[in-house]
Amino acid sequence: MATREAPVANLCTLTTPKVQAVLERLYGRAKEIDQAALAIANPITEAMHTEDKFRVRSELLKDAYLPVPRDVGQLLYMLARTYPCRKIVEFGASLAISTIYLASAVRDNGGGKVVTTELNAEKARHADENLREAGLLDLVEIRVGDARETLRALDGGADFAFIDGWKELYLPVLKVIERYLRPGALVVADNLNLVDVLREYVDYVGLERNGYLSMQLPIGDRLSVSLRLGSQ
Repeated sequence: MATREAPVANLCTLTTPKVQAVLERLYGRAKEIDQAALAIANPITEAMHTEDKFRVRSELLKDAYLPVPRDVGQLLYMLARTYPCRKIVEFGASLAISTIYLASAVRDNGGGKVVTTELNAEKARHADENLREAGLLDLVEIRVGDARETLRALDGGADFAFIDGWKELYLPVLKVIERYLRPGALVVADNLNLVDVLREYVDYVGLERNGYLSMQLPIGDRLSVSLRLGSQ
């Protein structure tokens, strides 16, 4: 008598119908909204002083999704699974699209926490709702406010960091969190196509004496992937 094989459990949270449905909705809304929102915000804030720019852009882009491309999100998931990572720090949650990829990896690694940040309180509330709908909220802590302050205290070390907030703050935020990065942690930064704005960040992680081994990947808007070598 033939035996019926037991169904194979879904081994990848990222590909479950619940998570995919949320991502499809968010990417669809981003396509409808973001281009027009950026067309308004960019001319207004381009010449502003840095601190004013953050405040004004945060308000002007409060409804914008600003997602990572799908292939970048999948790469984030894969990189975070590799170690495997249990504690992830993210600078720039927006409406939690990238956070969903990271939290899915943490779930499939056996549990842990994604500590993410969002300057705009209204966006943080919507990010919370999106994570709840995806069934991942229990794995995420959203800290509202300036990441230079909200990330100063982290319980334990961090296995992985994703940097994708305001570009002028990449290096300041990295310097806030780097004392928590364990040797072997990965730091991924998005939008390296913005060469002038991110030159200081790229130069910093490009020097081994600063404790990093780095390379750039031609994916999305170009990524920097840096290996934390240890405290210097």
